[in-house]
Amino acid sequence: MSEVETPSNFIQNKIDQELKSAKFTVHTRFPPEPNGHLHIGHAKSICLNFGLANQFSGICNLRFDDTNPNKEDMKYVKAIQEDIKWLGFDWGNQIFYASDYFNQLFEFAIQLINKGKAYVDDLTPEQIREYRGTLSEPGENSPYRDRTVEENLVLFQKMKAGEFAEGKKVLRAKIDMSLGNLNMRDPVLYRILKATHHRTGNKWCIYPMYDFTHGQSDSIEKITHSLCTLEFEDHRPLYNWFLDELEIYHPQQIEFARLSLNYTILSKRKLLQLVEEGHVGDWDDPRMPTLSGMRRRGYPPEAIREFCERIGISKSNSTVDFALLEHCVRENLNQTATRVMAVLRPLKVVLMNYPEGQVEEMDAVNNPEDPDAGTRKMPFSRIVYIEQEDFMEDPPKKFFRLGPGREVRLKHAYVIKCEEVIKNELGEIVELRCTYDPETRSGSTQDGRKVKGTLHWISADHAHKAEVRLYSHLFKHANPGDEKECPDLKATLNPDSLEIIEEALLEPSLKNAKGSYQFLRLGYFCVDSQKSSYGSQVFNRIVTLRDTWAKIIKK
Repeated sequence: MSEVETPSNFIQNKIDQELKSAKFTVHTRFPPEPNGHLHIGHAKSICLNFGLANQFSGICNLRFDDTNPNKEDMKYVKAIQEDIKWLGFDWGNQIFYASDYFNQLFEFAIQLINKGKAYVDDLTPEQIREYRGTLSEPGENSPYRDRTVEENLVLFQKMKAGEFAEGKKVLRAKIDMSLGNLNMRDPVLYRILKATHHRTGNKWCIYPMYDFTHGQSDSIEKITHSLCTLEFEDHRPLYNWFLDELEIYHPQQIEFARLSLNYTILSKRKLLQLVEEGHVGDWDDPRMPTLSGMRRRGYPPEAIREFCERIGISKSNSTVDFALLEHCVRENLNQTATRVMAVLRPLKVVLMNYPEGQVEEMDAVNNPEDPDAGTRKMPFSRIVYIEQEDFMEDPPKKFFRLGPGREVRLKHAYVIKCEEVIKNELGEIVELRCTYDPETRSGSTQDGRKVKGTLHWISADHAHKAEVRLYSHLFKHANPGDEKECPDLKATLNPDSLEIIEEALLEPSLKNAKGSYQFLRLGYFCVDSQKSSYGSQVFNRIVTLRDTWAKIIKK
């Protein structure tokens, strides 16, 4: 997609058309399960639901689908709220929980039993799967399907009272075991779970299934547009069946393509596996595609919203290149990040003709993209450090950095020339002895020297030491979520996804740094929310300077 193309959003177009023929308040909802942290795929749904409500001056509810106490926790509820607010959206007082409706959902179940549309089944989960049939063969009726209404009411009340063990009975809808849509073959509505719920405690020992909760919760909240990803398209007939049989308000369910991103997995089950098996530090590990991980990595929320806008909303599944997300991050940081200097792998440079003990204050531009960002002072002295890779003893022709007898400019400072190379007993280069030209100070009227190479540097006497973490893709496979291509998730992990540099040298202005910066020639970095294991400041690489997507969109 080029930068000038308008991203697709068929749902927005649909609402536009609906509002031409009828006046109503657009009412959406974002319904996460509190069983893990939100990831970049959820960001697409958040931006869609809250974005449509904002665009049409409507309402968007935050509703937690908390129907499985075995996997849910209040810590996830809090994390999800924090992520949504960080992303830039607010639900106001429109926060709800599926557990708010447990009494009403129970009454809905009673209503279906009284209509002869639900029954208590004694089949085991394995038997239910066996009886369901296949895509090419019809299912078989449960031997308990013809229980009387009275018997089902008694048994369901006993389920609620905790008189049966887990797995012994379920409540199922009575629809049609021969229908082609397997979701309509007498789906389970309630199961027995003797677990403590994070909000209702031990009040309930039966819990509604997602399919039975989803549509009725939308109805109770008077949602106008229930937006779901494409895998719920086959569930829509069931969604409508419940609403029709219960004769309650009828929202419309609309499906859209979920986000698929290469070199990433967006399955909470697999993300939890990575956390529990110790492959990452936690849900907020900066290599994780979670919003908490991206926040800690330094991704600006504005860049994530821009990414979601650019990929659009469609009915067709496709995989988005991770480079587009990084491109949006770079675009934002290029405008906002202060330019600073840091040396990750230091090589000592002694300026032999520079006065010992002298310190100069060099003027450094904070952000050339923002004239209002101003300048700062950088100390310069006789001994400085440059990157090891910026020197070659026998450089090729197109190497425009430092070499024996070669000149380069030190950014914001002087032109220097390498006169001598000092090595240790192992033959490793440990020091360069250079001279500087005092007539080439940057910004001076006398400076007219033209050199091809410009290097970043740090004054040895003023260097601030910090830990720097260089992050790469967590997975080495482009499609790690495909279980056919990648049956072993651990085998797809990139062993080089994190490189730690314990003592990088930074300019002294970063001692009390906050926020994001561009380390000149190295990439964009931010201050980590956590210290290193030995207490030093930590900077995370947000993204490299190279932008492959910028080249793609120019083609």
